[in-house]
Amino acid sequence: MQPLLQAYLLPLLLAITLGVWAYAQHLYTRKKLAEWKEAYRNIENQLEDRTQKLRSINNMLYGEIAQHEQTEEKLRKAQDYLGSIINSMPSVLVSVTTTGQITHWNSSAERATDMTSAEVAGKLLWEAYPNLPVTLESIQQAIEDGAPKVMESTKLESHGQTYYTDITIYPLIADNIREAVIRIDDVTVRIMMENMMIQNEKMLSLGELAAGMAHEINNPLGAILQSVQNIERRLSPELPRNFEVANHLDLDLVRMNRYLADREVYSFLKTIRDAGERSARIVSNMLGFSRSSQQHSPTDLNALANNCLELMDNHFEITRQDHKIHIKLDKQLAGDLPTVFCSPPEIQQVLLNIIRNATQALASSDTVAPCITVVTGFNSQDAWIRIADNGPGIAPEIRRHIFEPFFTTKEVGQGTGLGMSISYFIVTEHHGGHIDIESSPGNGASFTIRLPLNSP
Repeated sequence: MQPLLQAYLLPLLLAITLGVWAYAQHLYTRKKLAEWKEAYRNIENQLEDRTQKLRSINNMLYGEIAQHEQTEEKLRKAQDYLGSIINSMPSVLVSVTTTGQITHWNSSAERATDMTSAEVAGKLLWEAYPNLPVTLESIQQAIEDGAPKVMESTKLESHGQTYYTDITIYPLIADNIREAVIRIDDVTVRIMMENMMIQNEKMLSLGELAAGMAHEINNPLGAILQSVQNIERRLSPELPRNFEVANHLDLDLVRMNRYLADREVYSFLKTIRDAGERSARIVSNMLGFSRSSQQHSPTDLNALANNCLELMDNHFEITRQDHKIHIKLDKQLAGDLPTVFCSPPEIQQVLLNIIRNATQALASSDTVAPCITVVTGFNSQDAWIRIADNGPGIAPEIRRHIFEPFFTTKEVGQGTGLGMSISYFIVTEHHGGHIDIESSPGNGASFTIRLPLNSP
C-alpha cells in the first residue's frame, strides 16, 4: 500500500509544485510585462513630447529661415533700387579707398571711360580714369577733414571732345569704412551759357559804345555831306543867284565850271559825297547792330546780308606774304524773297561770325582767286542764306566739332571757340531754324542758315 501511495503521491506533489512554479512564473511574467508596457508607454510619451518640442523648434526654425529669406529679398531689392538710382544719375560716381582703389563704378563712369565696373574693380583710380585731375592727397585730405572738396569748371577730354566738369570729393566715413565718393558733373552747357551771357554783356557794352560813336560821327558826317551838297549847288550854273554873284565879281561862271570839270574837282566832290553816304550807311548799320533787343520782327534777309557785307568791307582785303589781295564778293540775292520773322541783330551776329571765319580761312590758304558767295532763297517752309567760300575747306574730324563750345582751330589768343556755338544756339534755340555745313578738304566751305517762314 505504502509503495503504491509513494508512486502516486510524489508525481502529484511534483505536478503541484510545477504548477505553483508555473503560476508564480506566470504572475511574475505578467508583472514584468505590465512594468515593461508601462515603461514603454512612458518612453512613448517622452518621445511624443520630444517630437512635439522638435516639431515646434523646427517650425520656429522654418519661420526664422523664411523671415531671413524675406529680409534678404528686401535687402536685395533695396540694394538693386539704390544701384538703379546711382546708375541712372547723369553724374559720374566713383567710390575709392584711402589708397585710391576703386570699390564702386556707376554706369555714367562706364560710359565716360568705356570700362565696366567689373574691369576696374580693385584697380587704382588713375589706371581706370587717367585724365581725372584728382590726386591721392586730395582724397585722403577730404577723408581726414570730413568735408567735401570741390574743383569747379575743370577741363576734361573724352572721346576726342573737350568738356567742363565740377568735381566733388565726398568723405564716406562709417563703421569700419573709410572711403571717398568722387562725383563728376558735366557743366559744359552751364559754362557755355555763362560765357554767352558774358559775350552778350560785351556785345551790349560794345553796342552802347558803337551807338555813342555813331551818334558822334553822324554830326560831322552830316556837316560834310551838307557842305558838299552846298558846294555843288553854289557852283551850278543853273541857279540864277550864282550868276548874280559871279557877275558882281566880274567872274565867268561857265568858264570856271569848265575849269573845275577839267581839273576833276567835281569828281573829287562826288567821291567825297559817295564816301560820306557810304559812311552814313555804315553808321546806320552799326546803330542797327548795336540795338540788343531780341524781339522778333519781319526782316528783309537781303537787306540784312547787304548790311553785314558793308560792315565787313574792310575784312575783304587780306594779306598774304606782305601782298594785299582782295576777296571777290558774289551776291546772288533772290528778288522775291519774303520777309522772315526774326531778331535782326542776332541773325546779323551769326552772319558776321560766318563771314569773318570765311575771310580768315581764305587769308590762311593759297587760293588763287579768293571768293565769298552770298546766296539767298526760299521754299514753302523756310528762307535761307548761304555763305560759301572757295578756301581750304573743313576736314571731317573738325566739321563734326565745329558747333561745340570752346572748340577752335585758331592759335591761343586768336579766338575763344564760342562764335559758332553761339551762332548755332541763336539759330536753333532762338529761331527754331537750322545751320547746315557742306565742305570737304580743298573744296571750300558752305554754311546755310535756314529760318522758318511760319514763325509767329
